[in-house]
Amino acid sequence: QVQLVESGGGLVQAGGSLRLSCAASGRTFERCAMAWFRQGRGKEREFVAVVRWSGDNTYYADSVRGRFTISRDNAKNTVYLQMNDLKPEDTAVYYCARRKYNYFCDYLRTSNHEYDYWGQGTQVTVSS
Repeated sequence: QVQLVESGGGLVQAGGSLRLSCAASGRTFERCAMAWFRQGRGKEREFVAVVRWSGDNTYYADSVRGRFTISRDNAKNTVYLQMNDLKPEDTAVYYCARRKYNYFCDYLRTSNHEYDYWGQGTQVTVSS
């Protein structure tokens, strides 16, 4: 089992920045990619960013590319999402996620249906 706990959300004005953290515990030695998703009120959960275990490969949703940066510190079992130039449409609950360990768990996948472990989420609100 893997437990994920997000933190760092809050209220920020448009154009501002926030850094989210996701602390993992449990089977953290498994070399799997980690992802961020978000879900706005009344919307479906959508992919934001994903990073491979090594940290050298990443992939972003078009809506955040160039503004958000995903990174990880495996020594601290933590994944980060640096969010710059925030917009009101970025308002959502942000979740980190990981797949169960298997041969493919380090692939850069973007479908929420492929992820097995989820945190409780952290609210990000961007005011205009």
